[in-house]
Amino acid sequence: MNSVLEWIISNKTELAGTIFGLVYVWLSIRQSLYTWPAGILTSLFYCTVFFYAKFYAGMGLQVYYLIISMYGWWSWGHSENAGSEKIILKVSLTRNLEWIRLGGVSIALNVIIWFLLDKYTDSPVPFWDSFTTTWSIIATWMLARKKLEHWLIWIFVDLISAAVYFCRGLYPTVILFFVYTAMAIIGFFEWQKEIEKINVNE
Repeated sequence: MNSVLEWIISNKTELAGTIFGLVYVWLSIRQSLYTWPAGILTSLFYCTVFFYAKFYAGMGLQVYYLIISMYGWWSWGHSENAGSEKIILKVSLTRNLEWIRLGGVSIALNVIIWFLLDKYTDSPVPFWDSFTTTWSIIATWMLARKKLEHWLIWIFVDLISAAVYFCRGLYPTVILFFVYTAMAIIGFFEWQKEIEKINVNE
């Protein structure tokens, strides 16, 4: 019992990030505006975790999450006036032109981050750190814009991340990312139902 308590105390920051991370994904599935405050708290905890684990790109990603969470909070809560109606951001599909742009951004980001990590840090996994960071950046922006396909990206990224974190001994985070994967699958189908409702009503 004492060993369990000692482990919890020594890993309290990672466990707190895990708990808030789960709340963040659950709220995003429900399209709750509270998604973003939960995301901010998750990022603050994981900035510390990734710093000590030497996941520098992952730590930088958390800073990005803080910024994009503020944008997402505004984007989801903001409404535009269109005549007598207020338009609130709805779930939508990603257009072909958007995919081309996102693909170009992902290649550029991945090359830059990989180079920086490999050249200037002691990251043990510079390629995978840069790869998951790049696609996490893109998926979070898509979430802020309520793009359905961001869930598919998260499924892919979460599985890769779980394998990488397992190799680094971040076991609570491994569990978190497996749960993330399952929740991303649920989120995709829930948001797809939203798309179908919108199509029926139009």
